[in-house]
Amino acid sequence: MADKLNVTPLHDRVIVKPAPAEEKTSSGLIIPDTAKEKPQRGTVVAAGPGKKDEPVTVKEGDTVLYGKYAGTEIQIDGNDYLIMRESDILAIV
Repeated sequence: MADKLNVTPLHDRVIVKPAPAEEKTSSGLIIPDTAKEKPQRGTVVAAGPGKKDEPVTVKEGDTVLYGKYAGTEIQIDGNDYLIMRESDILAIV
């Protein structure tokens, strides 16, 4: 994976790189910027060690689904990421 961060999340936090927003519909229509939806899928680029009795189950490189308003948007080295608790992740794809 090309994204190697020198940031380590604490406890049960994970850093996710969101997938790019869809540019076209399945029928080929171009979606304007104002109508694009925030992606709900991304790739885990870093994960914390977990809580005392609950280790983190996701690992680097996992593709995950998360809630529409999950996490906090951060910018590291000019790239956009989300930092969220592991409990905000809905599924590993």
